[in-house]
Amino acid sequence: MSATRRSRRSVPHRSTAPPPRSMAPRPAAASARRRMPRGAPAPARRGRGFPGAMAASPGALRRAGNEEFRRGQYGPAAALYTRALQQLEASGDAAAEERSVLLANRAACHLKDGACSLCVADCSSALELVPFGIKPLLRRAAAYEALERYALAYVDYKTALQVDCSVQAAHDGVNRMTKALLEKDGVNWRQKLPPIPTVPVSAQTRWSVPSPGASGANTPPATAPRGKPDQTAAGMERARTLKEEGNELVKKGNHKRAVEKYTESLKLNQECATYTNRALCYLTLKQYKEAAQDCTEALKLDPKNVKALYRRAQAFKELKDYKSSIADIKSLLKTEPKNTAALRLLQELNRA
Repeated sequence: MSATRRSRRSVPHRSTAPPPRSMAPRPAAASARRRMPRGAPAPARRGRGFPGAMAASPGALRRAGNEEFRRGQYGPAAALYTRALQQLEASGDAAAEERSVLLANRAACHLKDGACSLCVADCSSALELVPFGIKPLLRRAAAYEALERYALAYVDYKTALQVDCSVQAAHDGVNRMTKALLEKDGVNWRQKLPPIPTVPVSAQTRWSVPSPGASGANTPPATAPRGKPDQTAAGMERARTLKEEGNELVKKGNHKRAVEKYTESLKLNQECATYTNRALCYLTLKQYKEAAQDCTEALKLDPKNVKALYRRAQAFKELKDYKSSIADIKSLLKTEPKNTAALRLLQELNRA
């Protein structure tokens, strides 16, 4: 065998074909995703309300959380507030006020989602950092009330009134808790109350005088309805609860008591459905002028509301204002041309 032939045999064969797919190198990002353990948090998603980088400042995270809260995305808002809190943990007392605000904001998310125990925990932590904050007090009171811990709710409402005696939600809360505790514990209910803390003058001054530029940047904003609603999360949640209590009373035929519940709810949040519900009660109680007025208020909020138009037409019919009643029915039929109840009422009005 020649030297040339031996050298050719000693050189290994090199294939020019691409390596098998399983052996091809993976991109670094894809490899990292596959190695991520199950249950690990996903990377922050980009888009409205979510900062693109994990290193966003606490202030930016808070503002993003406020935006999610405005959109009704309470879970994502709470997650953003949590990320901001985690960044501030190392700051200690220097960031106490900002941490208190974030905890109160997250508590509002929990209250909206019905997680009342979590709301209580966050509000308590916020009050430990900055005592006598009006928003944590009101939110914790609303959570205690929902949990039927009326004595603790009473204490928080009374404390809030020491901080700011003009808060109508706190006045209404004290009245509700007084009735509930009287029913539960009898005439000696005050003897069973926990001590109500005394609010120092410095705290009253702190919360009653707004700081320049503090027009809601530190708190999740609520939708601003018309009139004079309580725009706190606690007030909105309480309004919803009162409306539902009114609905249950209507089902039981107790329309007079239902009117009281709807009236309390409207003091906190002027909602179209609450007006039309109270109007139904007024119709049943033959208080036709009040029914017509409630429907008019509802139509200011929603000009094409079918229930408001129909119930006002009913009220006008009973008041013998047939022209106005027919006008309402015709407006309703523009929205729902096949509404059988409206067509039937129109026939009755044409015969009147």
